[in-house]
Amino acid sequence: KWGVEGLTQALAQELPDGMVAVTLNPGIIDTDMLRTCFGSGASQYVDPDSWSRRAVPFLMQVSASDNGRSLTAPGG
Repeated sequence: KWGVEGLTQALAQELPDGMVAVTLNPGIIDTDMLRTCFGSGASQYVDPDSWSRRAVPFLMQVSASDNGRSLTAPGG
């Protein structure tokens, strides 16, 4: 996790004005691996397709003040 966050922070310092770099924490997602570990209990979490439909509008609102930050998408 720190490797990705550190790379994002370094990239954020190098980007030109108008561009930002953020890491996006998805939270807990209903995946095959989660179902393997938790069985039917995994279904209480959002599926990847639903999560991505929520994440894209969230990312479209990222601003220059978010540059280099680690964000958590809603719904994860």
